[in-house]
Amino acid sequence: MPLLLGVNIDHIATLRQARYAHTPDSPNAEPSPLQAGLDALEGGADSLTIHVRGDRRHMQDADAFRIRSEVPLPLNFEMGVTEEMIGIALKLKPDFACLVPESREEVTTEGGLDVTGRYDATRDAVQRLQDAGVIVSLFIDPDLPQVEAAIRSGAKMIELHTGCFANAMGSEVDQEVDRLIAAARLGHEGGLQVNAGHGINYTNLNRLFVVPHLAEFNIGHSIISRSTRVGLTTAVREMKERMAAYPF
Repeated sequence: MPLLLGVNIDHIATLRQARYAHTPDSPNAEPSPLQAGLDALEGGADSLTIHVRGDRRHMQDADAFRIRSEVPLPLNFEMGVTEEMIGIALKLKPDFACLVPESREEVTTEGGLDVTGRYDATRDAVQRLQDAGVIVSLFIDPDLPQVEAAIRSGAKMIELHTGCFANAMGSEVDQEVDRLIAAARLGHEGGLQVNAGHGINYTNLNRLFVVPHLAEFNIGHSIISRSTRVGLTTAVREMKERMAAYPF
């Protein structure tokens, strides 16, 4: 089965909010996250990822519902483990919900969800969402105790945080790849779908091709950055072409 591509379009909303934070629904507000979703679809995206944060720094609630209604792609809703976001997800009914850590101080998500430290709250969120028909993924660091906790939680998927890999240099790269390999194997053995994301780009993604059992890459920043030169549809298509070499 080919490696799938989920395209995160949050940074399209980030750019819009830079000028239209107080009037995101203005007819002058641009760029449009909805149009970005349609452009990603045209480029061959297999799913869309959006993250409505507690402080609404980029995606707004209205964006999420509009994209869900008008873009015929599976929707992956990144969300903090809070009552507010669980309530939104239960109304939005995305195909997938990816539970992530969230801090107001961070520019973007840094590090994985601490499933072992927040096990009861995580398990409760997983159950509530999956009872409503939303398949849950947990965004975790490639640490075996976190993978084991994810298996116990009842979630159907994990997304391995590849940020440490992306930021590694020299011999550290091999060490991070080894961590990802071990985590992917354990997750697969535990019956989880294994995805990966954060910091993956056009240059480093082939280094991850030794990691087995990967089903999907979720990529945002690199694709959006590339789109400023070639357009989003082409940027998505180029990433899909590179991903086609994944051997597993």
